[in-house]
Amino acid sequence: MRLSDLDIIVTAPPAPGWGGRYWILVKLTTACGIIGWGECYASSVGPAAMRAVIEDVFARHMQGENPENIELMFRRAYSAGFTQRPDLTVMGAFSGLEIACWDILGKARERPVYALLGGRMNERVRAYTYLYPLPHHDLNAFWTSPDMAAESALDAVERGYTAVKFDPAGPYTLRGGHMPAMTDITQSVAFCRAIRAAVGDRADLLFGTHGQFSTAGAIRLGRAIAPYDPLWYEEPIPPDNTAEMARVAAAVGIPVATGERLTTKAEFAPVLRSGAATILQPALGRAGGIWEMKKVAAMAEVYNAQMAPHLYAGPVEWAANVHFAVSIPNLLMAETIETPFHDRLIKGSIRVEDGFVAAPTAPGLGINVDEDFARAHPYDGEGLHLQMQEAPCDYVNGNAFEGGAPAPKDPPN
Repeated sequence: MRLSDLDIIVTAPPAPGWGGRYWILVKLTTACGIIGWGECYASSVGPAAMRAVIEDVFARHMQGENPENIELMFRRAYSAGFTQRPDLTVMGAFSGLEIACWDILGKARERPVYALLGGRMNERVRAYTYLYPLPHHDLNAFWTSPDMAAESALDAVERGYTAVKFDPAGPYTLRGGHMPAMTDITQSVAFCRAIRAAVGDRADLLFGTHGQFSTAGAIRLGRAIAPYDPLWYEEPIPPDNTAEMARVAAAVGIPVATGERLTTKAEFAPVLRSGAATILQPALGRAGGIWEMKKVAAMAEVYNAQMAPHLYAGPVEWAANVHFAVSIPNLLMAETIETPFHDRLIKGSIRVEDGFVAAPTAPGLGINVDEDFARAHPYDGEGLHLQMQEAPCDYVNGNAFEGGAPAPKDPPN
């Protein structure tokens, strides 16, 4: 087998864009006609520029190569241009292409991808969901309403989920770590109280942040929510400072989780060595791919740490997460996003049943991509997959975080 052709599809879920403003799908075809699908997760450049990066990585390091040679292709991409260090954009391109290689290999051997990764360790994968507005909720009011969040959490639990994630403390800002407003702390406590009261011990609370706090601010907030016993405190400070994150972990007593913005073992290893986090959340479409994250999972075993693959993307990365999760012994859970668009794009080929995803049995990634549907919804906007706000924390009027792709706002009169 030889990798022959590359096609890139940038598809956009409908507003408000759960899973991001757009998803970059890659389609690889071998010279013998086997097709593999992958997904490149959010990058720091727009989709037009990212398309050029993906094309370059494929042509330079992968085209004409046997898709079995994943280690070789990874080393080419990782070392290109005299780098040999993590590069989020290049690894984002390679990761999606690497996932497609595994899809090809599984189809060629008529085996699920996890069967090529050491086999099935877990018969099913525990899933968790972010709390999204229910159909009757006000989309704008939801993000600052503990009662609506509690109602959404109860709905998720009644559908079988045993863990729910929410992030009531804004803002998600490019200015780096800040001290939370007192209103942010009060609101976070109110969310934890209301959700815990609604679900009791039927579900774990996963407290999300997005690296927005200073070390001292993260400690203050973490100590305030600790009485509600969250399972994790997600990325409480910017992810590039493992020593300070370790200080937060030691001070708050809540397990710290991090990883959605990290790439390759070179960035995950310091997290483990420093004790910054005991739960790792790689996004397989940017972290180096399935094989690289198998290495990270093995490293995490040595530190008694667990893996919880992150998902704020489309269903192709979700499928890769599932196969990775099925194959490792130190799995905690995996994020999921259930929307009609996700479901339609892969023709219903992944199902969450009673809060779990069963180990797939079909060859490759086990998904059926609706290529025509993906092409019928192209992205024509100007925003990045995820956006960080430029305005600082508002200590007067309060803050709200609406996810990376917030609801459209009416233009001012």
